[in-house]
Amino acid sequence: MSTNVFRFNVVDDEGSISFIGPAHGLKVLAAACSHGAENVADLLGWATRYDQAWADDIRAGLFIFDEHNLGTLSACFEPLVESSDDLSHQPFRIVDRVTRARSMKPARLGLIVINLRAKRIIQIHNSYADLGRTGRGRIRANGRPTRSLFQYHLPDPWRIVP
Repeated sequence: MSTNVFRFNVVDDEGSISFIGPAHGLKVLAAACSHGAENVADLLGWATRYDQAWADDIRAGLFIFDEHNLGTLSACFEPLVESSDDLSHQPFRIVDRVTRARSMKPARLGLIVINLRAKRIIQIHNSYADLGRTGRGRIRANGRPTRSLFQYHLPDPWRIVP
């Protein structure tokens, strides 16, 4: 993965997750939202269409986190969550003050919160490019860009802040 990464936080009815993603991930997740994703599983399911390797990595990271952390952050995982190395940082669920604090630290390109409940994409810090309600991106295969493009349009009531 490039050093140009975002920290993404996703909120749904079951809680919140946090993970690192590439610059193109912003459009991938916006496109997933445009299809009506209502929870993390839906969001990652739609994201798979545009960058399967990245979506699979997020799922795998959450699976590992869930295996070792039952409702609270285990002592052995705390150093992994607190690590400042964004490039190897694994996805995690936001379950306590340690995970909440780490989830609010932007990566190199910034911090994006996708609130599926409120239908909001909040660009807390974005030093890459502002996200539009309508856009297009390049589909990835095995983590590499292809010639194929996808388009998206966020329907009402979705909002992008700011």
